[in-house]
Amino acid sequence: MSTVDSRRLVQKLWNYCDVLRDDGVSTIDYVEQLTYLLFLKMADERANRKLRPEQIVPSELSWQTLLDAEGDALEVQYRHILTGLAREGGTLGTIFRKAQNKIQDPAKLKRLIVDLIDKEEWSGTGVDVKGDAYEELLAKGAEDAKSGAGQYFTPRALTAAMVDCMLPTPDDTITDPACGTGGFLLAAFDYIQRQHGSSLTPDQRRRLAAGAITGTELVDGTARLAAMNMLLHGIGTPNGPSLITVADALGREPSRRVSLVLANPPFGRSSSIRMVGEGGKASREEREIERADFWATTANKQLNFVQHIASLLEIDGRAAVVLPDNVLFEGGAGEVIRRRLLNQYDLHTMLRLPTGIFYAGGVKANVLFFERKRAREQPWTEKLWVYDFRTNQHFTLKQNPLRREHLQDFVDCYLPGKDRSERVETERFKAFAYEELIARDKVNLDITWLKDASLEDADALLPPQVIAQEIVEDLQAALREFAAIAEALGAQTSAAGDE
Repeated sequence: MSTVDSRRLVQKLWNYCDVLRDDGVSTIDYVEQLTYLLFLKMADERANRKLRPEQIVPSELSWQTLLDAEGDALEVQYRHILTGLAREGGTLGTIFRKAQNKIQDPAKLKRLIVDLIDKEEWSGTGVDVKGDAYEELLAKGAEDAKSGAGQYFTPRALTAAMVDCMLPTPDDTITDPACGTGGFLLAAFDYIQRQHGSSLTPDQRRRLAAGAITGTELVDGTARLAAMNMLLHGIGTPNGPSLITVADALGREPSRRVSLVLANPPFGRSSSIRMVGEGGKASREEREIERADFWATTANKQLNFVQHIASLLEIDGRAAVVLPDNVLFEGGAGEVIRRRLLNQYDLHTMLRLPTGIFYAGGVKANVLFFERKRAREQPWTEKLWVYDFRTNQHFTLKQNPLRREHLQDFVDCYLPGKDRSERVETERFKAFAYEELIARDKVNLDITWLKDASLEDADALLPPQVIAQEIVEDLQAALREFAAIAEALGAQTSAAGDE
């Protein structure tokens, strides 16, 4: 099946989403229902194949029972399947955890089962096509701002560029502690397949498919999308252990260290959980979690993810993490964490991202690249190389979307796999010595040097629609911040009332 066939399949499934939307089924709900049904169809194909047939689900919960049922009996059987498989362990349990039927019209459910899914041979199309089709469907869901799916989605162009810089290998252990739908994990797996596929040993193939690539996701619905996405791409097995853990990654110290972390933790500064690190106890909120491996106590989720990811890495392990601007300049715990990161880790590169590339409007973010090192007296960070891809760069999700080629100059400057002593400064790529960084007020890493052309030259002003869009995005970001403050104040008030 070709790329054209993959797109045809996506469009076929997507068109039906419009039909169900009239019944109140959201985009993300629709993709979830597809997840359940695709799994059952693929399990049926495995059970009926000529070579090595495999029974993954009990016959009374099989795809065939859906094909045989009609009317109200179909809806009853579908609910019976969802509740039955939710009790299973491993990948089955992750995919069907808290599963519910959101398609209340039996006739429309029947059409989805018979006309849209049963007519395709999903196991026979090859993992690339069926996986890509599913991933495209997730991307379409992310484009639908009303669905809320975009909050789990990192632009593919950025994901690809980060992976190209990190050069994942068959011997890496790779994780994403806030994996969303699994985009970083799939990109790393795809890179390894493309670069090392012909030379992979049987042991390496088994390792990659069953444990070397894992993720953690807090939201049940998103975790099931990630588990299914990975399964469709050939990572993991339907009746094997789940490679996606449904949990709050910040809630406990890592049970194992990894060699590579790729992540875009959820944006938003508020948290009902206040982490307690080396600094000792903090003011009481809803719940406190003691993490002896953390450097500082803070309720800022992004700063806690920085500490968690730093703790996740084994010696010489490396990380590439998307983080909002406040991580670069926030005082208090933020300063403590930046000092520790510069001293105990090699924080060697930062990519300043433009606005307009995320589905959440008004986000100003960066990618931090760092490596864990063995303890020593002198700081590990000698130079922080900053690439300014923000100044005089303007993107939108539809009219001018970010593409992989837009990031090629950064990747070229990064010199993946080469000694960083060979790097060369350019207009957008500058190096800052450790002594210079540590001397900055509060170790502020929010570093700029390029002039904004629109401020220097009236002729360079952006088109009115772009300016208007940026104002809207900034207002949206401000509203989210105010909402987070209000939520935190409400939590504190409740806590005080309980005392």
